[in-house]
Amino acid sequence: MALVRMLAASQSPSREWTPAVLVPVPDDVDVFARLSAAVTYRARGVRQHAGGSSPSPFRLAGLAARLITQAVSTRMHPLVRTADVVAANSTRAAAYAALALRFSRTPLVIHLRDMIDEESLGRFGHRMMTRVILPRADAVIANSRTTLAGARPFIRGDAVAAVIPSAAGLAMMQHRAPRSGPLRVGMLARIDPWKGQIELLEAFAAAFRDGDEHLELAGGAPFEHADFSSQLRDRAAELGVAERVHLLGHVDDISTLLGRWDLAVQYSTRPEPMGQNVLQYLAAGVPTVVADEGGPAEWVDGNNGVRVRPRDVAQLSLVLRELADDATRRETLAAAAARTPGLLDDAAVARAHAVIFRELAARRGRAGRA
Repeated sequence: MALVRMLAASQSPSREWTPAVLVPVPDDVDVFARLSAAVTYRARGVRQHAGGSSPSPFRLAGLAARLITQAVSTRMHPLVRTADVVAANSTRAAAYAALALRFSRTPLVIHLRDMIDEESLGRFGHRMMTRVILPRADAVIANSRTTLAGARPFIRGDAVAAVIPSAAGLAMMQHRAPRSGPLRVGMLARIDPWKGQIELLEAFAAAFRDGDEHLELAGGAPFEHADFSSQLRDRAAELGVAERVHLLGHVDDISTLLGRWDLAVQYSTRPEPMGQNVLQYLAAGVPTVVADEGGPAEWVDGNNGVRVRPRDVAQLSLVLRELADDATRRETLAAAAARTPGLLDDAAVARAHAVIFRELAARRGRAGRA
């Protein structure tokens, strides 16, 4: 979705680069179908299934076979053979793009949206990233300083390295009208055990056991985590808050969703590379609570939001209760959140990418398509 948003924002009459998108055979839901006719779009190769970090030797063998097949298909495709710059938009795409361009002079840009460690990438993925992908990259665009720091030891000295937040569809809120009704706490993140939904649920129940406050968890459950949704509902029932806890599933209208929240939380149980949801919270002017580590801590400084010790449900509960009781502080945080320096709309993200694409194309004496 970050790529779709950026490409949509880049399609102005004076656009500085011409995008062409090549993807593997898509799953049932093809987000790239949303692209305008002005963007060349092709799907070739084999479907790339989730679960690449699994330790199962059978799944790893299947992953390796799919990567090699996709690399061959990518290398031979006219969109790649005629491109001035190739940009790999995900970790999986970076793997087969690096293989495809291993003996090519075409500049390769790698987008980093995951931490460079085995916990995030799996053992196979980490080895691919550090031994094959990053050494081949001519430019690395990371979504945070934290993400880039983990990659630096493996990046060539002549490679461009930059931090550009992913396109997140930010709608900058200049003024947020006060809400009425029961307090609503929310988290926008895919349903996944490490995203911290269970920790937030526990903290919410401790802070508001007998109140009329509501908790909303917005996000789908991809990557084989559908059962976790059931676990969350069961735990809410055990804690006696089931009627005030709402699992909303995937939500398209993020602006309306955030507009009804009084507090927004990011509380992943391991360091988050960036926390796209945090940028969305801040831009919407929602009082924001984040775990004090990783990319989110780069954006929240105590004035525009509150940092909480990671993996400390008791402190998270205390902070939620304090903010619920202090409407003036929530208003102060909301105003500061909307003024957070460095927040970029999708068009600004596209322009920042264009600078890097032009630099790489100029190194080869060419300019044009990525």
